[in-house]
Amino acid sequence: MKAQPLAGIRVLEIGAYISAPYAGVILASLGAEVVKVEPPEGEPFRRGEDNRSAYFIQYNSGKKSVAIDLKSKTGVDLVKSLVPRFDVLIQNMRPGKMAALGLGEDVCRALNPGLVYASISGFGSGGPWVNRPAYDTIGQSIGGIYSIMNDAHHLRLTGTCIADLITGISSAMGILAALLGRERSPDRTGALMETSLLEAMSTLTIDAVTQAFETGEDPVRNSRHPQAQNFCLETADGGGITMHLSVSQKFWAALARVIGREDLIDDARFRTYDDRRVPEHYEEMVRIMEAAFAKRPRGEWEKLLTEADVPFAPVLTMHEVVAHEQTRWLELTGPSVGELPMVRPPWRFDGMRPPRSDQPAHVGEHTREVLREVCSESDLEGMAASGDILIAPARA
Repeated sequence: MKAQPLAGIRVLEIGAYISAPYAGVILASLGAEVVKVEPPEGEPFRRGEDNRSAYFIQYNSGKKSVAIDLKSKTGVDLVKSLVPRFDVLIQNMRPGKMAALGLGEDVCRALNPGLVYASISGFGSGGPWVNRPAYDTIGQSIGGIYSIMNDAHHLRLTGTCIADLITGISSAMGILAALLGRERSPDRTGALMETSLLEAMSTLTIDAVTQAFETGEDPVRNSRHPQAQNFCLETADGGGITMHLSVSQKFWAALARVIGREDLIDDARFRTYDDRRVPEHYEEMVRIMEAAFAKRPRGEWEKLLTEADVPFAPVLTMHEVVAHEQTRWLELTGPSVGELPMVRPPWRFDGMRPPRSDQPAHVGEHTREVLREVCSESDLEGMAASGDILIAPARA
């Protein structure tokens, strides 16, 4: 299999910010031609910087930009004329917005019965929350992440956009499944694929749901730590080491030896996994490990733990992740646009990782190229003059 298995698939993206654009850039990295329909002023994540905004670059490089004013009837008609030429349409407008524009799933699939119409929302297409605004923070909160990731009675925000990102990933998975289903359908019928921030969050909280109903108590940040036998410890130089021992007796014994505390192996509080996962015993283990790991710098602990085969990892910053030897071996990032490393898809096919483009489009850079499929040159010039479309100069 080639590294870009979606070569030949065409995707029309009407999306902004992260969830739909991230789904689109995943498909683009897998070889699909992704045409981004955006307003003449550009989608909001351009932040007035055209193709120099780091966020726009990360989620949109490799796509074609067609600038169309969807507030005009002419603009909507242009999209309708494009729909029969595409395999997938992705949109993340609020529920009912695309239908109000005249581009709802029923209209688009009537124009192209083979179309996979991917609709991404905050809370789904119905129900009491259907019309509420939804952003990443809202998705993390209603999806349960803020309760799982915090201590009881100490609620805080998390450090990144978990809900938007997992929604983009979940959307790409759903689109791929729908495309496969279409290929296996005798009449190549497409599908409506729907997901939302709330639904996508369930893929991250399924273990916490299981734990909650197994124990009868809603988990918080440290609820699972005794069961997983994990630690996150500060070292003498301010670095961090994380360990996950799970149930293995050999890992516990190896760790006790590494810190010079073989006496702990036969300590009645820690002798077996069931002894160690008693919350009070685990808390004492944490105190012992915190005191031990504060005595050496991170590099020394990495060497000792590696030699003892204890499951561990250094706590890395984002700059450290990108520079890490294993990240480099996996070729997980690259190329870079300026100082920004492009994050490549998390798969390899027959040893080959799909590439990432380092070409973020200018607003409307591909308007002429794409719309030539359905319009004459004179029509294009007329629509540009009236403001229905923006035609930017092609890249030199």
